[in-house]
Amino acid sequence: MPIHAYLTFNGNCREAVQFYADVFDTETNYIMTMGEMPENPEYPLTDEAKNLVMHTHLLIDGSNIMFSDTFPGMPFEQGGTITLALVSSDMDKIKSCFNRLQDGGRVNLELQETSWSKLYGQVTDKFGVSWQFNYEE
Repeated sequence: MPIHAYLTFNGNCREAVQFYADVFDTETNYIMTMGEMPENPEYPLTDEAKNLVMHTHLLIDGSNIMFSDTFPGMPFEQGGTITLALVSSDMDKIKSCFNRLQDGGRVNLELQETSWSKLYGQVTDKFGVSWQFNYEE
Protein backbone atom coordinates (compact mmCIF):
# COMPACT_ATOMS: atom_id res chain seq x y z
CA MET A 1 0.00 0.00 0.00
CA PRO A 2 1.47 3.40 -0.95
CA ILE A 3 2.03 6.17 1.55
CA HIS A 4 0.88 9.61 0.41
CA ALA A 5 2.22 12.90 1.66
CA TYR A 6 -0.45 15.16 3.17
CA LEU A 7 0.22 18.87 3.39
CA THR A 8 -1.76 21.21 5.63
CA PHE A 9 -1.92 24.97 5.09
CA ASN A 10 -3.17 27.94 7.07
CA GLY A 11 -5.88 29.33 4.78
CA ASN A 12 -3.83 29.42 1.57
CA CYS A 13 -4.25 25.80 0.48
CA ARG A 14 -6.09 26.66 -2.73
CA GLU A 15 -3.22 28.96 -3.78
CA ALA A 16 -0.64 26.28 -2.91
CA VAL A 17 -2.45 23.59 -4.90
CA GLN A 18 -2.63 25.79 -7.98
CA PHE A 19 1.05 26.71 -7.59
CA TYR A 20 2.11 23.04 -7.39
CA ALA A 21 -0.17 22.07 -10.29
CA ASP A 22 1.55 24.74 -12.40
CA VAL A 23 5.07 23.78 -11.29
CA PHE A 24 4.59 20.09 -12.01
CA ASP A 25 2.33 20.51 -15.06
CA THR A 26 -0.55 18.49 -13.64
CA GLU A 27 -4.29 18.97 -13.39
CA THR A 28 -6.03 20.18 -10.26
CA ASN A 29 -8.76 17.91 -8.90
CA TYR A 30 -12.05 18.58 -7.19
CA ILE A 31 -11.56 20.82 -4.16
CA MET A 32 -13.90 19.98 -1.29
CA THR A 33 -14.52 22.96 1.00
CA MET A 34 -15.21 22.89 4.72
CA GLY A 35 -18.61 24.38 3.98
CA GLU A 36 -19.56 21.20 2.10
CA MET A 37 -19.28 19.11 5.24
CA PRO A 38 -22.41 18.52 7.35
CA GLU A 39 -22.84 21.36 9.83
CA ASN A 40 -21.96 20.69 13.44
CA PRO A 41 -23.63 23.13 15.87
CA GLU A 42 -20.73 22.62 18.33
CA TYR A 43 -18.27 23.91 15.70
CA PRO A 44 -20.02 26.61 13.66
CA LEU A 45 -18.07 27.91 10.67
CA THR A 46 -17.89 31.52 9.56
CA ASP A 47 -18.62 32.24 5.91
CA GLU A 48 -14.87 32.71 5.38
CA ALA A 49 -14.07 29.34 6.98
CA LYS A 50 -16.65 27.61 4.78
CA ASN A 51 -14.45 28.43 1.76
CA LEU A 52 -11.35 26.80 3.27
CA VAL A 53 -10.13 23.60 1.64
CA MET A 54 -11.25 20.45 3.42
CA HIS A 55 -9.51 18.10 0.98
CA THR A 56 -8.00 17.87 -2.47
CA HIS A 57 -5.10 16.08 -4.11
CA LEU A 58 -2.68 16.26 -7.02
CA LEU A 59 -1.09 13.45 -8.96
CA ILE A 60 2.57 14.47 -9.36
CA ASP A 61 4.67 12.05 -11.43
CA GLY A 62 2.63 9.09 -10.21
CA SER A 63 2.50 10.16 -6.55
CA ASN A 64 -0.71 11.25 -4.92
CA ILE A 65 -0.15 14.34 -2.74
CA MET A 66 -3.08 15.38 -0.54
CA PHE A 67 -3.84 18.88 0.75
CA SER A 68 -6.10 20.72 3.18
CA ASP A 69 -6.34 23.90 5.22
CA THR A 70 -6.13 23.72 9.00
CA PHE A 71 -9.56 23.53 10.60
CA PRO A 72 -10.39 26.91 12.18
CA GLY A 73 -9.18 27.09 15.76
CA MET A 74 -6.69 24.24 15.40
CA PRO A 75 -2.96 24.93 15.89
CA PHE A 76 -0.81 25.34 12.80
CA GLU A 77 2.97 25.01 12.41
CA GLN A 78 4.29 25.95 8.99
CA GLY A 79 6.65 23.61 7.13
CA GLY A 80 9.63 21.76 8.49
CA THR A 81 7.76 18.61 9.44
CA ILE A 82 7.83 16.99 6.02
CA THR A 83 10.07 16.96 2.99
CA LEU A 84 8.92 15.88 -0.42
CA ALA A 85 11.43 14.23 -2.73
CA LEU A 86 11.24 14.27 -6.52
CA VAL A 87 13.40 11.55 -8.07
CA SER A 88 13.61 11.69 -11.86
CA SER A 89 15.74 10.59 -14.80
CA ASP A 90 14.90 13.87 -16.58
CA MET A 91 17.51 16.51 -15.68
CA ASP A 92 15.61 19.26 -17.51
CA LYS A 93 12.49 18.56 -15.47
CA ILE A 94 14.51 18.60 -12.23
CA LYS A 95 16.06 21.95 -13.15
CA SER A 96 12.74 23.45 -14.22
CA CYS A 97 10.83 22.39 -11.10
CA PHE A 98 13.70 23.39 -8.79
CA ASN A 99 13.91 26.85 -10.38
CA ARG A 100 10.16 27.38 -10.25
CA LEU A 101 9.91 26.31 -6.59
CA GLN A 102 12.68 28.69 -5.50
CA ASP A 103 10.62 31.67 -6.74
CA GLY A 104 9.62 33.32 -3.47
CA GLY A 105 11.33 30.53 -1.54
CA ARG A 106 14.84 29.70 -0.37
CA VAL A 107 17.53 27.47 -1.87
CA ASN A 108 19.01 25.24 0.84
CA LEU A 109 21.44 23.43 -1.47
CA GLU A 110 22.02 24.44 -5.08
CA LEU A 111 21.56 21.76 -7.73
CA GLN A 112 24.90 19.98 -7.99
CA GLU A 113 26.62 16.66 -8.49
CA THR A 114 26.99 14.57 -5.33
CA SER A 115 28.52 11.21 -4.53
CA TRP A 116 25.13 9.53 -5.09
CA SER A 117 23.68 11.61 -7.92
CA LYS A 118 24.69 13.60 -11.00
CA LEU A 119 22.19 16.25 -9.88
CA TYR A 120 20.86 16.88 -6.38
CA GLY A 121 19.50 19.95 -4.61
CA GLN A 122 17.20 21.17 -1.86
CA VAL A 123 14.78 24.10 -1.81
CA THR A 124 12.14 25.40 0.59
CA ASP A 125 9.26 26.95 -1.34
CA LYS A 126 7.29 30.09 -0.53
CA PHE A 127 4.82 28.03 1.53
CA GLY A 128 7.56 26.64 3.81
CA VAL A 129 7.54 23.16 2.26
CA SER A 130 11.00 21.57 1.84
CA TRP A 131 11.80 19.72 -1.39
CA GLN A 132 14.66 17.47 -2.44
CA PHE A 133 15.53 16.83 -6.08
CA ASN A 134 17.52 13.78 -7.06
CA TYR A 135 18.56 12.57 -10.51
CA GLU A 136 18.32 8.81 -10.93
CA GLU A 137 19.32 7.05 -14.15
